[in-house]
Amino acid sequence: QVQLVESGGGLVQAGDSLRLSCVASGRTFSNYAMGWFRQVPGKEREFVAAISRWSGSDKHYVDSVKGRFAISRDNAKNTVYLQMNSLKPEDTAIYYCATPEGWGAISTSVNEYDYWGQGTQVTVSS
Repeated sequence: QVQLVESGGGLVQAGDSLRLSCVASGRTFSNYAMGWFRQVPGKEREFVAAISRWSGSDKHYVDSVKGRFAISRDNAKNTVYLQMNSLKPEDTAIYYCATPEGWGAISTSVNEYDYWGQGTQVTVSS
């Protein structure tokens, strides 16, 4: 059974940085794309970043985080990271990592991901 466990969230001030981690288990981590999403209460879950399987050479970001966030993966540690710099109050949300069931290309759609972590809260004060 695939399990995803996020960590690294917290309360920070605007302009600060955080690094989120997501440890995966239950299958061969390197074979699958990984994604980060976020959700604010009352709003739909939003795509943040995704990274392709294996070397992670293909990466996608939502426009609002380009140049500030960076997704990476360490296959030896079964871990995907989201480095978040220059944080803004509008980045406040619960952040989730996710992975699809199959070996397809990376996707920005929530519907293409089948396994989800429990989420980690990120709060950015102004």
